[in-house]
Amino acid sequence: MSTLKVLIVDDSALIRQLLTEILDSDRTIEVVGTASDPFIAREKIKQLNPDVITLDVEMPKMDGVTFLKNLMRLHPLPVVMISTLTEQGADITFEALECGAVDFISKPKIDVKEAIKDYSEEIIRKVKFAAKANVMALSKRVSEAGVEKKLSADSVIAKKAGPKRFKTTDKIIALGASTGGTEAIKEVLIKMPADSPGMVISQHIPEAFSAPFAVRMNGISAMTVCEAQDGQQILPGHVYIAPGNYHLLVERNGAQYICRLNDGERVNRHKPSVDVMFRSVAQNVGSNAVGIILTGMGDDGAKGLLEMKETGAKTLVQDEKTSVVWGMPGAAAKLGAADKECPLNLIATNILKLVD
Repeated sequence: MSTLKVLIVDDSALIRQLLTEILDSDRTIEVVGTASDPFIAREKIKQLNPDVITLDVEMPKMDGVTFLKNLMRLHPLPVVMISTLTEQGADITFEALECGAVDFISKPKIDVKEAIKDYSEEIIRKVKFAAKANVMALSKRVSEAGVEKKLSADSVIAKKAGPKRFKTTDKIIALGASTGGTEAIKEVLIKMPADSPGMVISQHIPEAFSAPFAVRMNGISAMTVCEAQDGQQILPGHVYIAPGNYHLLVERNGAQYICRLNDGERVNRHKPSVDVMFRSVAQNVGSNAVGIILTGMGDDGAKGLLEMKETGAKTLVQDEKTSVVWGMPGAAAKLGAADKECPLNLIATNILKLVD
């Protein structure tokens, strides 16, 4: 069996050493080299032909995002960014994801040597999944100008009035998340009872991640969790996670709600987009819905959550203190789209109160 070749690019000798030890502990991965700056990395890419690169966001001589843009334009490779999630680091990481990085690994701010070892399994998993990414498609995001045009939900689903109010016991829970969202979603789902209303989730996630993520969530939740399929009926006690690289919409088919997958333009530079899902829920479910935004970079979902609120849906966002990055929930709060902000450990409790 051939091994997965990884090049580590980081100006910290400690991080290079720790990542090498972690990745080399997996017999299917080989760290073929390290580089302390992008100029050395450029030469080692030519020499070593790695399958995946881990790339520090902030480095001397040339920052990681500038190097990434050049790499995706000239020699596309799967890249996992290494980021310290300060406010500035989060913004840079978000830009890196827009420019073609497959994913990122959080670099601890304190006690790096011990803390990063706690993420060993996650680091190995992310590097393996990155190797499966369609980097040619990712590289198309980067133009000579740098970043693709940011499109709104209008490019996928036209804005129109929500449904007329009607009496029904059918409720839909719609949840969106991004950075830090996989663990936040886990904490919500583990507390949801088996008889909860049907739930749809759009998490910003690479294509290779969504199916395994759904399987993992199914293993911890009393609800039945699956990757959404086009035309699938939304049933109570079930959770439908948007496949990576497809928008998930909710439509009404007679007395039933169904999942509809859409392969349209990326919205807010994401597919799936939370704004697209929320708009479909606003238009087809209206006041029978509850909308939630958890931790995440950027502002995807903020306008959609406001549209849901305007049709009578109840809305929640995760508070700043418990969010890995308070970008998406913060943007929604600033728009006035949230009825309530609450800590992650109380999200499930609040959802259940709203659908009772």
